[in-house]
Amino acid sequence: MINTVPKEEIEKQYEYMKKIKDLGLEKTYFIYTMGCKLNENDSEKIAGMLTEMGFTEASTVSDADIVVYNTCSIRENAEEKVFGKLGELKKQKEERGTIICFAGCMSQEPHVIEKIKKSYSQVDILFGTHNIYKFPEMLYKKITEEGKWFDVWNIDGEIWEGVPIKRADKKSASVTIMNGCNNFCTYCIVPYTRGRERSRKPEDIIEEVKGLAEEGYREVMLLGQNVNSYKGREDYNFANLLSDIDQIPGIDIIRFMSPHPKDFKDDVIDVIASSKHICKVIHLPLQSGSSKVLKSMNRGYTKEQYLELVDKIRAKVPDVAFTTDIIVGFPGETEEDFEDTLDVVRRVDFEQVFMFIYSVRKGTRAEKMEGHIPEEIKSERFSRLKELADGMVDEGNKKYIGTIQKILVEGESKTNSEVLTGRTTTNKIVNFVGDKSLIGKEIEVRIVSQHVWYLKGETI
Repeated sequence: MINTVPKEEIEKQYEYMKKIKDLGLEKTYFIYTMGCKLNENDSEKIAGMLTEMGFTEASTVSDADIVVYNTCSIRENAEEKVFGKLGELKKQKEERGTIICFAGCMSQEPHVIEKIKKSYSQVDILFGTHNIYKFPEMLYKKITEEGKWFDVWNIDGEIWEGVPIKRADKKSASVTIMNGCNNFCTYCIVPYTRGRERSRKPEDIIEEVKGLAEEGYREVMLLGQNVNSYKGREDYNFANLLSDIDQIPGIDIIRFMSPHPKDFKDDVIDVIASSKHICKVIHLPLQSGSSKVLKSMNRGYTKEQYLELVDKIRAKVPDVAFTTDIIVGFPGETEEDFEDTLDVVRRVDFEQVFMFIYSVRKGTRAEKMEGHIPEEIKSERFSRLKELADGMVDEGNKKYIGTIQKILVEGESKTNSEVLTGRTTTNKIVNFVGDKSLIGKEIEVRIVSQHVWYLKGETI
């Protein structure tokens, strides 16, 4: 049974939003988002609530009356970065009374909460990943009363629906279909910060996607820590959801991330193979090519099973492209283990490899493992992996030259307003010269050249 926050509680938060709006404060806000697409989606909901309260978005953090740090705890340097930024805000708070809010995965970690209480008195509001929807109530109390408002729940949380959302993109929208994780990979803190898996009701997800289509959105990205573990009902899984969304008129492009290799079932492969709208790019996190290291990571599959899955998907979806995540230098990784990783990269021929040097996350099982790898060895292995992956991506891009690709035109290039940009169904960025009336439309372009980070195209 899916536990959902009662409708009455959401209505209560709307009352707090109205109370704040009625104060007529004319304040500005800035949200600093770290981490994954799920965090970005959470920030869109926080922005939606702040907009509903009458606040406007500031262009820079220094112009903001309310600053929200929506944090990530995946890597150690993210923690160092956010504490540095909190320190920088202390003077701004003293000068203009800026309200500082701390949210996201880091706020679910006990050692972080203690550090903030002890050393960062400038933080006014702290809330976790489970109770974002209660932000209006906390902010109202901060505005109207003295004191600080720290509210973190050390439980798995519930699904909550119906909060306002201010989407950052007007063509492509992310839709969270589930939260939490049950896998407990030994290097990962997510199960402790976002709780156990809990899936939204199918009808709520489908209603949201239909609403997006009516608003003119053409592309949706389905999100979850392990998106293919989605279980809306006993008889309704991720394949069912993909199939239903595939039938929604107006939605031309469907993406999803991130699936877990051990949960990638045949029914999902079949839906992707038969769909006209589901993109033929699959982000399939490898983490390591060594079966020994994968076991130590508690990933639930071997090198051979991963490669068998890739072959199975390619047999049914011949034009599929794969991207992946790889951790270099996990405790106990030998040179032979690392060579196994390089072997998988060569054999799969990934479109893109997201590489990370292993860093200790406090509270994970890997923190206490033996055999931690010296930094110089990790860096050397990272360089070798990068050289291999970059060369393969560069070579792989050449196969696009001369082909016709269908893309959704997302807008102007960030580096040149005279150039438009979009993405192929395999998620390759395509830059081309075209009329701005094409923005938001799905068009065909011919690829004329390939570059390090993008393909160059021309309209047909």
